[in-house]
Amino acid sequence: MDSPIVGRAATVVVVRDADAGLEVLLLERPVAGSFGGAWAFPGGRVDPEDSRPDDPEEPSAHDDDPSAAAPAAVRRAAVRETREETGLVLAESHLVELSRWVPPARAPKRLTTWFFLARDPGGEMLLSADEHVDSAWLRPAVALERHAAGEMVLFPPTWLTLHGLARAGSVEEALGGVPRPAARFASYQLVDGEGRIEAVLWAGDAQYGDPRAAGSGRHRLTISRLPWVYERT
Repeated sequence: MDSPIVGRAATVVVVRDADAGLEVLLLERPVAGSFGGAWAFPGGRVDPEDSRPDDPEEPSAHDDDPSAAAPAAVRRAAVRETREETGLVLAESHLVELSRWVPPARAPKRLTTWFFLARDPGGEMLLSADEHVDSAWLRPAVALERHAAGEMVLFPPTWLTLHGLARAGSVEEALGGVPRPAARFASYQLVDGEGRIEAVLWAGDAQYGDPRAAGSGRHRLTISRLPWVYERT
């Protein structure tokens, strides 16, 4: 049975310019807990405190309208979670909506998650010891290389976001390359006969929603072995 969408979350891709090019901030999660051992961007679930009585009426948590902007509560959650996890203080007005992710139907806890791009505001990094065990500023290509070598655990939304930023040479170039409206990824998992995930598919793939369908269209990330392979035709 498909799991329902149960809420919203926010993720922030913090970027900065370095001598070698664009760098992104990645945080390593503890082995015990959700996304155990994975490297991810700061972020988390939208809490009731992120909403205000005077906020405009928002759509349901399903958020099916691909052109709908991130609700105000999601943007506040992005700022709050980044501050709580890293000590970095972002301004809501500096968040650039990058993408929206809808988990696959078989995921145990489905949160529609907005990804934002934000320039590093500077300041001391104060990592939340309860939520993360390490942090690193890395060029996207380096992070992908470490993942391909089995040295870094990534989940598909993080991997694909890094892939999309790998060619950006600077923060300005990354910010200028954000699509409008923000890209929407409603994920569909392609599994083998033993229930193992072979690939994650998105709209435009010939087998999206129907693994038996024929056709040459591809929009998928094959994750059955390293290195992962992204195809979009």
